Amino acid sequence: MITMYGIKNCDTIKKARRWLELQQREYRFHDYRADGLDRAQLDAFIGELGWEALLNTRGTTWRKLDESLRASITNADAAAVLMLEMPAIIKRPLLCAPGKPMLLGFSDSSYQTYFNEV
Repeated sequence: MITMYGIKNCDTIKKARRWLELQQREYRFHDYRADGLDRAQLDAFIGELGWEALLNTRGTTWRKLDESLRASITNADAAAVLMLEMPAIIKRPLLCAPGKPMLLGFSDSSYQTYFNEV
């Protein structure tokens, strides 16, 4: 089963979910806020994608952080602590399909390519 991770009120999540539904792809949605996120799961994401890719430094949540806190995020452990505390700072969506690499972010073309390889 394909799992999409994110936050339900995110506009990019809405676009990605609409794409999956139009393509009639079955998936499960995991909302970080409602369903939670544990350290082991986050460590698995970081292990495959890297903490720099997962940390959304272009979003409002990051920009609202104190400059000293932003400057302190210099490694995977510091980033993981922040992401667990503030899941809205995780780039989204994150798509996981059995036997395939994880896909971070959304575009029509990246999803089309990803699913043509499934």
